[in-house]
Amino acid sequence: MLPDPVEVVRADGPWTHRDVTANACRFHVVEAGDGPLVLLMHGFPTFWWSWRHQLESLPAAGFRTVAVDMRGYGGSDHTPHGYDPITLAADMAGLIRALGEPDALLVGNGFSAFVAWTLAAQHTDVTRGIAAVGMAHPARMRKAFMADREQRRLQRYAVGFQRPFVPERQLTRDDAAMVGHILRRWGGDGWPDERTSDVYRAAMLVPNTAHCSVEFHRWAIRSIPRRDGRRFVDAVAEPVGVPVLQIHGQQDGAVLPRSVDGSEEYAGAGYDRVDLPGVGHFPHEEDPGAFDSVLLPWLDKHRTAG
Repeated sequence: MLPDPVEVVRADGPWTHRDVTANACRFHVVEAGDGPLVLLMHGFPTFWWSWRHQLESLPAAGFRTVAVDMRGYGGSDHTPHGYDPITLAADMAGLIRALGEPDALLVGNGFSAFVAWTLAAQHTDVTRGIAAVGMAHPARMRKAFMADREQRRLQRYAVGFQRPFVPERQLTRDDAAMVGHILRRWGGDGWPDERTSDVYRAAMLVPNTAHCSVEFHRWAIRSIPRRDGRRFVDAVAEPVGVPVLQIHGQQDGAVLPRSVDGSEEYAGAGYDRVDLPGVGHFPHEEDPGAFDSVLLPWLDKHRTAG
């Protein structure tokens, strides 16, 4: 039997829960520690709990650490619209200000790495640096999807998400069993364990989460030929003026390591890339020790601006 969705969203731990309003949306955030702000943004099909390990290790290293439920997930507002990267980046820029901070180091997994790159391009005033986990630069990702048959095969789920109503029913059917299948397919060997899978399955059953979670994927595919899609690519076309760290699992079942190649062309203020062995799309959960050994020195290097 799955845990209660409300209980997993408000899971206890060495952190505090609260709601913060930004960009006309209410966000559920989980925070711990003091120091420079590190904003942790989850991917699909997870929620803030994806960063539970870093909510202990980063505060211990002297950072104010905030993990957020992105718009449409967990305890945050499930709005009818607003799931394109431009809006999601404006959400996070507003959240940083609402938290009373001048800027933040941003860590994004999956689709939230799209958001991190967009923040670096469009909201440079609040972005000190970005760490992209399990995702290429948006322009490189689009090129890989169009040109690489294997990458397109891995993302066929997103094509299936274009249908109305059907994906939502698939995601919630049989106590969100599909979520467990996605986690196993995208993660490295032997991940996730049953408890982790059950937590994410329960969170997908929060009302309207299934619909909201597929909306980014609908935008990502449908916008390719549209004007808004071209505007987005133009918005992130120039190299960003903040440091970039790329962390990728060698067993990533969602984004091929070769699809990330070329992302360094969009990093104008320093680029580091580490491909971690033995892990997939969620390295911060699959091997938090190895992940933190890469992330923490980079965060410490950019603890202060300049």
